[in-house]
Amino acid sequence: MRGLNFPCSTGRSPAFRLRKLDKTDTEISRMFELLATDPNSMARRGRLTLPHGVVETPAFMPVGTQGTVKAVSPAELDQIGAQIILGNTYHLNLRPGLEVIRSFGSLHQFSRWHRPILTDSGGYQVFSLAKLRKVKEEGVHFQSHLDGSKCFIGPETSMEIQAVLGSDIAMLFDECPPWPCGEREAGESLDLTLRWAQRCKEWITRNQPKTDTGARQYHFGIVQGSGYAALREKAAKALAAMDFDGYAVGGVSVGEPEEEMMCAVESSTPHLPAGKPRYAMGLGTPPQMLEMIARGIDMFDCVLPTRLARHGTAFTMDGPVHIKGKRFEFDHGPLDAECSHPLTADFSRAYIRHLFRSGEILGLRLICLHNLHFYQSLVRGARAALEAGTFAAYRAAFLSRYQARSPAPTDL
Repeated sequence: MRGLNFPCSTGRSPAFRLRKLDKTDTEISRMFELLATDPNSMARRGRLTLPHGVVETPAFMPVGTQGTVKAVSPAELDQIGAQIILGNTYHLNLRPGLEVIRSFGSLHQFSRWHRPILTDSGGYQVFSLAKLRKVKEEGVHFQSHLDGSKCFIGPETSMEIQAVLGSDIAMLFDECPPWPCGEREAGESLDLTLRWAQRCKEWITRNQPKTDTGARQYHFGIVQGSGYAALREKAAKALAAMDFDGYAVGGVSVGEPEEEMMCAVESSTPHLPAGKPRYAMGLGTPPQMLEMIARGIDMFDCVLPTRLARHGTAFTMDGPVHIKGKRFEFDHGPLDAECSHPLTADFSRAYIRHLFRSGEILGLRLICLHNLHFYQSLVRGARAALEAGTFAAYRAAFLSRYQARSPAPTDL
């Protein structure tokens, strides 16, 4: 494989033994075990123990906004090695509504996905989708993007909804400032997010939410601050002092240049507890994920594998390809000879091109499965490289090959 160890098997990572880090160096939380670090970067190999199962990190979380990952069943997600998926408070609260989910006992029971789930707080969707929103100290008043009805979400409301959903990890309610925005605006937004975080903490302390397993729900704070390093540092330190179970870097992948995205992470992670998990929200492309791992990020979610699949774009070891291109009309090869899942490996590029051009839903499904498997293989390879102490070589080899071919105009 041209010197690149990129495991593409569908099996889950076996148990392995690594030298534990000295606990005098870092506080290890009960739900997160830090197994190894890379000597050449901030990359980490860890393990999350959650109510519905174990998640090996670095981990990629497929996005199941509406309680489902687009075009993929829970059984298929399990086959491609997904360990944890993401659901969304805003969308699930509007449709199907909490009463429906409550009648099933949890989002796990409703969706029939029995591994861990992380739910976003709904904050980003309120600010990106909702109409006529009005931000106040108590929360956000807005109109539903579905029917225009009046709605409200605040810190306590978001926590209550996520408690009903029963996710393993619930995100705190935050305000996501637009990009670009001035430092004063970003600072005021951050101060509101921190006040909301304190209210979330108080609600959690009072209510002690649990999952349908009887184990407690975990909660992650969200570091905001736009593109301002001092604000990012302030947010990270303030949230760390509130002692949440983990922390996310938010307000990234909202239109900013990639350099700004990296700076946001670099300004945040050094000020977060080393013994707790770190999550970069809404990221990213395969190269971005490796760069974020090198900067100390443990968890990712991104819609790209399924969103781009719906338009015919497949991720491969040699970069993304747009399968509807004429150059694939007589192509007998699989989507990626070196990283194809058994569910998709038997189908040629020519056939999948035909499916897209004919409007057949199977084409969409095949590329969705392929792309999700590609992302899982990428982080699986990162974990293996961290275990072996070869992450720097793995990162360099992948990036060199993936970025070698300049995408055609019809490619990503």
